[in-house]
Amino acid sequence: MTQIAFILLCHKDPEGIIAQTLRLTAAGDCVAIHFDARSKTSDYARIRSALEANPQVTFARRRIKCGWGEWSLVAATLEALRAAVDAFPGATHFYMLSGDCMPIKTAEYIHAALEREEADHIESFDFFGSGWIKTGIQEERLTYRHWFNERRRKKLFYASIEVQKKLGLARKVPEDLKIRIGSQWWCLRRRTVEAVLEFIARRPDVRRFFMTTWIPDETFFQTLVAHLVPDREIRARTLTFLMFTDYGMPVTFYDDHFDMLIAQGFLFARKISPDARHLKERLGALYAETGREFAISDDGRQQFAFLTGRGREGRRFAQRFWEAEASLGRDRTLLVVACKKWHVAKRLVERVRGLTGLPAVDYLFNEVATPLPDLGGIQSSIDKRMRHRRALVRMLFEHWGTDRLVLCVDPGSIELIQDFRQDRSRMRLLEIECDFTDDYLRGHARRVGLASPDTPLASMELLLPTIRHDVKFESDRLRDVDFSGHYRMRQVAGVVENAAALAEFLGVPAEQAQEIAATDYLFVD
Repeated sequence: MTQIAFILLCHKDPEGIIAQTLRLTAAGDCVAIHFDARSKTSDYARIRSALEANPQVTFARRRIKCGWGEWSLVAATLEALRAAVDAFPGATHFYMLSGDCMPIKTAEYIHAALEREEADHIESFDFFGSGWIKTGIQEERLTYRHWFNERRRKKLFYASIEVQKKLGLARKVPEDLKIRIGSQWWCLRRRTVEAVLEFIARRPDVRRFFMTTWIPDETFFQTLVAHLVPDREIRARTLTFLMFTDYGMPVTFYDDHFDMLIAQGFLFARKISPDARHLKERLGALYAETGREFAISDDGRQQFAFLTGRGREGRRFAQRFWEAEASLGRDRTLLVVACKKWHVAKRLVERVRGLTGLPAVDYLFNEVATPLPDLGGIQSSIDKRMRHRRALVRMLFEHWGTDRLVLCVDPGSIELIQDFRQDRSRMRLLEIECDFTDDYLRGHARRVGLASPDTPLASMELLLPTIRHDVKFESDRLRDVDFSGHYRMRQVAGVVENAAALAEFLGVPAEQAQEIAATDYLFVD
């Protein structure tokens, strides 16, 4: 039977720590607490007073002053681990938590998940080849000794590295170890924890090496577990859901994140805002439930990237220049149809092909499956098409022997439209404005990977206003291009109005344009 000993590293919020510990132990599990020696003595006394009589709670025998990036965090973890191993002989798993973590599944679900497979869960990637480190020093974390904290004594931190470089004091990694890296939030089996503790007891050289590495909490356990445990028994992922901003800071979760969090394929989440009292209450009550089933969508990171990517100046789009020397041809006219509802544009150009004989291509820069002639491989992938966009379209003109070509694009591809507009050829743009119901936007979110069929309704409702605004923003950007050959068809407009725009855009007689515009199923979802 699974029993978890939670290794709880904390430094603030004594009331929250007490509540979290009582919640975890009420489900039959155990907690070993290390409370930072830098924190208030009164806060630690409050925690001990409330929990010391609980037989499922133990405390690290020695409190350590912890600093981010320092060995002290590993030392604190080891103190709590030793206390847990001694105090809880029935514990089968040891799960690292911080005071900011909360369960996002029931205790019943968590125990069942750990019982399903005999494995350790810890991110463990090759230090030198994985690219896991995104910013800051990399190999220097290991090859030089670090006695100063980069956050508190930045000048000394970097000066010590430079001195060691000049004096040739680079050191080697212990020969029998392959350094691994990953998140500090892990869940290990008892025999793995005991093997790690036994290993460092007989290998003081390894301990000394990691004591002067930088950010050892991301390498120490990750390296030793990979050294001591067969690969087949390691799941290189954390069971704690966490995200980081572009600036490397942890994303904080608030009261309106409940539905999103419980839909992620993880057991705990970090980090919960201290002010998210309602979220903590709901997650605390959830932990005690039984018989609860969870629909896992695992779309939290995609949603975060989408929502934050729209929230800053520039919107992450930078103008690109593709084949500036290429041209479609001075005497050619490119007729671009921009519509967010792809099926509407496809119906329109199908009618255009049938009634006018004009060659027309669907979303060739958005859909790899768009039917295209064999053009020697340039059409084989979206990346190739985008990289050689003018050359590709020029080849389509030549393939059909025409000087007019209809092309569908997504309104979000503004850089594509601007690139064609800057060409020496002529270009006209037909924007099709559609109505968007909430049901359609939900389907759109699923089609583009922002959501899945299992995404909770509450999470989806948070997305809808941003998606709707995104569609409007794309339309506004098209209008900002502001050139004379911009025409519009609108779902709310009548056939006569739409036909007038279509006739100007295509350069066809009014009667023919009206027949196309009168297509009765054109705007049907």
